Amino acid sequence: MFKNKVFILVVSILIAITLILTAAFVLWNFMEKSTTSDPTKQAEDAVASVKPTKPPTAEEVKANTAIIKDIATNLTGGNVVKISFAFELEDSDTKTEFDSLLDSAVKGTIVQVLNDMTLEQIQGSKGTDALTSTLMNKINPLLQKGKIRQIWITDKVFN
Repeated sequence: MFKNKVFILVVSILIAITLILTAAFVLWNFMEKSTTSDPTKQAEDAVASVKPTKPPTAEEVKANTAIIKDIATNLTGGNVVKISFAFELEDSDTKTEFDSLLDSAVKGTIVQVLNDMTLEQIQGSKGTDALTSTLMNKINPLLQKGKIRQIWITDKVFN
């Protein structure tokens, strides 16, 4: 009689483990299929959601670019930088808004970002990329009618 109870208990445990593993396997396959659907369909959906836009002409780029010349400020560590920028904006409305913020918020943000950087942080192409991306991330929220497309450093002199 004791052997019967142990046998029934072992069989019950084996059945329970089998059911749990089966449920886990089915759930795993279901989750995998839902996250990795047909890649061709995903690519088609991505292409359909992207609206084709033509690149701006040279005249449009020139008309929507704001130039800031010769901002001189101290860097962290005592060095001085004199730097000029060209900000390409999305459209004429954005440029008008940018120009109205230029003397206060934009120049103030540029000086603040430069004051927090060292000479080593802004040298070279990596430094230029870091500086322009930081400026873009800080200035874009100030604009309500559009965004900055690109920032170029047109001149940079260190003392």
